[in-house]
Amino acid sequence: MAFDPEEYGRRLPAADDAPFVHLDPGSAPAPGRLPLAYVLPLRVAADSGLAELTGYLRELSRWVDVIVVDGSPPELFARHAAAWRGLVRHVPLDPALHGRNGTVPGVLTGVALARHEHVVIAGADVRYDRAALRAVHGLLDRVDLVRPQHHFDPLPWPAWWDTGRMLLHRALGGDRPGSLGVRRSTFLAMGGYDPDVLFGSLELVRTVRAYGAAAAAPAWLYVRRRPPTVARLRRQRVRQAYDELARPGWLVAALAVLPVAAVALAARRPGLLLRAGVATVAVAELGRRRAGGARVFSAHTVLAAPVWLLERGVCAWLAVGRRLRDGGPGADARPVAHSTRALRRRLAERRPDDLVLWVQTGAAPAPVRTDRLAR
Repeated sequence: MAFDPEEYGRRLPAADDAPFVHLDPGSAPAPGRLPLAYVLPLRVAADSGLAELTGYLRELSRWVDVIVVDGSPPELFARHAAAWRGLVRHVPLDPALHGRNGTVPGVLTGVALARHEHVVIAGADVRYDRAALRAVHGLLDRVDLVRPQHHFDPLPWPAWWDTGRMLLHRALGGDRPGSLGVRRSTFLAMGGYDPDVLFGSLELVRTVRAYGAAAAAPAWLYVRRRPPTVARLRRQRVRQAYDELARPGWLVAALAVLPVAAVALAARRPGLLLRAGVATVAVAELGRRRAGGARVFSAHTVLAAPVWLLERGVCAWLAVGRRLRDGGPGADARPVAHSTRALRRRLAERRPDDLVLWVQTGAAPAPVRTDRLAR
């Protein structure tokens, strides 16, 4: 697949290419809270994992200021409030905010409430340890946005399958945005990010880049993620392929998989498919070994890469068909994510006296840094 430089933004080589650091919680310095806010936008329809999540929040609250922005139904919100009283700041969505993306209003609410300059944004399936939080905090002293690398633990077959995607992306430039670390001042000064897009994390990365801020995607900074369920995996397959409409290079590569396979079979040359599968495994192995990744990615996960690639080829055609038929998952043809060029135009067109686009801070917004937009 082709590398899309627009997705990844400008990174600091020293941060991205630093040698692997083993993030062992036991190696962290003496206990002490970090000047860091952790924003968890939450919106669930069931509480099957409440006990485990509560245990994680209890541990997390010893290290950082945790803000859970809960958009769950009232009965679940009340249950969460009872379970997390005294542990975290548990708040509802700001009613003044709007947006068709279910996660972004929670992010906007949480960042506006944060008391610290450095903020980690993570979903309910992400599990940071203290050393990873310290690493993000240190990097945010130098850059405006940090994108860690996720890995699944434990590794049932749905997670094994999706790890094939992670390894290919690592080998070809970097994994798709997951949890992020941001500077609050930069986030507010650029006006947050569009809450109506489908691919919210990519929109945030591109908005930071359009604003002219620096980003780092350290391949050595590993953060654990809980594996998806089989039901969730099924729901995500076509949707994740649909997200690639915002990354044309990856979409074209995925659309080419089935025609290339069909041509090889029509020519009665199955050996070509075998060699392509071997090459895909080799690329995945490069991603696994990058920046000490062999310590967190099991060797057998490279075998998932050709399986995932074939499946993505099928889902890419289904996603394009859905777009042509009814406008996509929302049936409203809303953008998956804006291009960096479009976001740069939007930021440049803001007047210095404009209110912040999405986040109401109660104070005069910072003027647009036109010198940064010119980069």
